[in-house]
Amino acid sequence: PTSGTARVAGYDVVTQADEVRRNIGVALQDAAIDPLMTGAELLALQAVLYGIPASALKKRSSELLERVGLTAAASRRVSTYSGGMRRRLDLALSLIHQPTVLFLDEPTTGLDPMSRLTLWEEVRRLNREGTTVMLTTQYLEEADQLADRIAIIDHGKIVREGKPADLKASVGAPTLIINTNTDQTEKAKTVLATFGDLRPGAEGALGVGLRGGAAQVTDVVRKLDEAGVYVQHLELNEPSLDDVFAEATGYRLEGADNAPSAGDNGDEEPKKKKRRGRK
Repeated sequence: PTSGTARVAGYDVVTQADEVRRNIGVALQDAAIDPLMTGAELLALQAVLYGIPASALKKRSSELLERVGLTAAASRRVSTYSGGMRRRLDLALSLIHQPTVLFLDEPTTGLDPMSRLTLWEEVRRLNREGTTVMLTTQYLEEADQLADRIAIIDHGKIVREGKPADLKASVGAPTLIINTNTDQTEKAKTVLATFGDLRPGAEGALGVGLRGGAAQVTDVVRKLDEAGVYVQHLELNEPSLDDVFAEATGYRLEGADNAPSAGDNGDEEPKKKKRRGRK
């Protein structure tokens, strides 16, 4: 570091650099994988680099290939792999030495939805088994699904940090939207106002920011019923990490919390997300 100190897995990155390297695994967005080698050959090479004995290599390689779903493709050259298969092989390579800390850089960018979900489950399993995972992603939904803690970085600085639920709660209360008969609008407003600030909804709908959170929905419905208000439609909109990102940076990632569509090709380069200023 340019100043201060940094420790990874309990080891100082300057004075104990070798120990740090033994305890970390890294899978980059653009993996430098030799396309002329097979998956099995690359795992064997990685094992040699980490000093894993030959007696343990076969078992470890077989376990990893099975975990990432590449057993049948192990003897094929990487040049024949799809983008999703290469990403899974890169994950296996980063795990060959059983690191305690794993760094994943945009692990699902460009993957089709099924490959993305498969990799999500593997990340969850690694974490359950005790591996600390540091993951960077442009998909806010991915961060929400996987992370225990999230840091939003803007221009090289951390602008928000915390648990996903706490971050979302920090940008406002969930909004309950209802539709009712026109002649019952004023009566409905009176009831809703007792639960929070009224908010306009589209096409005549009524909204209220629930001060007590989503747990109040049942109470709101009961009070509306007691007041004789007929609810035609009810919808709860909770704050998202996209809202947190927009408030923290002044920008909104268009579609950043959405998974790639079913037609996305895992071999294609991802399109860059536009950033627009918030008014």
